[in-house]
Amino acid sequence: MSALPPYATTPQRVWYYSFRVICGLIFFFLIAPIVVIIPLSFNAEDFFTFTPEMLAFDPEGYSLKHYQDFFSNSDWQNALYNSVRIAPLATLLSVSFGTLAAIGLSQDHVPFRRAIMAILISPMIVPLIISAAGMYFFYSRIGLQGTYIGVVLAHAALGIPFVIITVTATLVGFDRSLTRAAANMGANPVTTFFKVQMPLILPGVISGGLFAFITSFDEVVVVLFVGSSGQKTLPWQMFTGLREQISPTILAVATILVGISILLLATVELLRRRSERLRGMSPT
Repeated sequence: MSALPPYATTPQRVWYYSFRVICGLIFFFLIAPIVVIIPLSFNAEDFFTFTPEMLAFDPEGYSLKHYQDFFSNSDWQNALYNSVRIAPLATLLSVSFGTLAAIGLSQDHVPFRRAIMAILISPMIVPLIISAAGMYFFYSRIGLQGTYIGVVLAHAALGIPFVIITVTATLVGFDRSLTRAAANMGANPVTTFFKVQMPLILPGVISGGLFAFITSFDEVVVVLFVGSSGQKTLPWQMFTGLREQISPTILAVATILVGISILLLATVELLRRRSERLRGMSPT
């Protein structure tokens, strides 16, 4: 079955196909860096360019040595350890505070809730360099500069807006009569939240948590300002490597991060579809 109706005019047909070509070009422009980086990460030489062997698809031109260097180099492993240490705790804080904030701001009786919402999601809007500089001066005064908990709190602040937005979107289709029915049956607010409300908004909570995790795991600007050498994360190590010692191992790490991001975003999409089915918005 044709997507265009048989009575479509010539301008409509031109726009139909032109629009798809334009979208395809934009999509290719966005993924072009990934298309270049992934093959280069398997380069058998220590170059950032395609060798003649790679262009000829000669197996001798490809190697896993840069991935081996990543898993055997102590600097890279320490950076990975720091990222794995910081991101989960920052995500937990983001999900906890962001979910509670979204539920509270979804109540109509909360005063100035629009202004409060704007303030809470401001880290997503304000340029990151400004947020990082502000955190640096604030942490310097309270003694959190260069500490592990300081980096965790900074990343949590960056992740909270994502949780608030996703949970708020999930609460749009939430039937509040369910909470009133639970209260009428004698359930206290805590029981009502965990037994009635949380199972229905869980896809949004998990989606926000995944976005917060990606934000923390990939963030480099803030940690450069508020962290120290003891909190050197994976993106920080990549940034340092680009400045001081250019190595194709950076490309291997970038490919791994791209793979993790794709996996997490695919999970987010599956959760979004499940949330729509639970709210009766999608038949499949």
